[in-house]
Amino acid sequence: MNQVHDHIVKSYDEEQRRLLDEIVRMGTMAASQLEAALDVVERRDDKAAERIVANDEAIDAIEREIDHGVMKLALRGPMARDLRTVLAALKVSSDIERIGDYAANVAKRSCALNLSPPLPHTRGLDALGRLALQQVRDVIVAYRDSDAEAAQRVRNRDAELDTQYTGLFRELLTYVMEDARSITPCTHLLFMAKNLERIGDHATNIAENIWFLVHGDEQLPPREKRDATNS
Repeated sequence: MNQVHDHIVKSYDEEQRRLLDEIVRMGTMAASQLEAALDVVERRDDKAAERIVANDEAIDAIEREIDHGVMKLALRGPMARDLRTVLAALKVSSDIERIGDYAANVAKRSCALNLSPPLPHTRGLDALGRLALQQVRDVIVAYRDSDAEAAQRVRNRDAELDTQYTGLFRELLTYVMEDARSITPCTHLLFMAKNLERIGDHATNIAENIWFLVHGDEQLPPREKRDATNS
């Protein structure tokens, strides 16, 4: 009887490990998509941008596999920490899928942006994107390691990303007011910047789910927010 029980436990643990590996793979792909999207903005490469948009389907396919894996685990009646693992996996994979979508949106917008002469503000967009990219990479490692402290550091750094986004937002609005010819390209840049800011928010969501995974319902420390674009 003990051998049967041990086999069931081992099988369940292996399925959890496979699920973790798939989510980490999905997160790594989303980070690579984001890095590639930032590169095509800099290079003004329409063909590469189109490939990034097409590759988004691969991330969506992994999310569907993860959903299936989560359902298999859920049907086996997980308890306590195991149930938190299942719930966190579902939420984290959804956030990663959205990160992939936003990366594809940045690439798609870059094609429209390329119809106008280059703007110096793409440097500010790149800086914002690199910060968002680091957030994604760090939070995926924190998830892989179940490291709540590392996740908390990612969560706290979102305020820095908000500050950069707010600065770029105001800079672009000022530029539009000074030169009406820049309205179209600056509008594309504003949407791209918002996509990057939202990627930071999804990295924060993942960080909060890591906290839940490790600490359960223990309350998170308060978090500073600096997105002042609505004020």
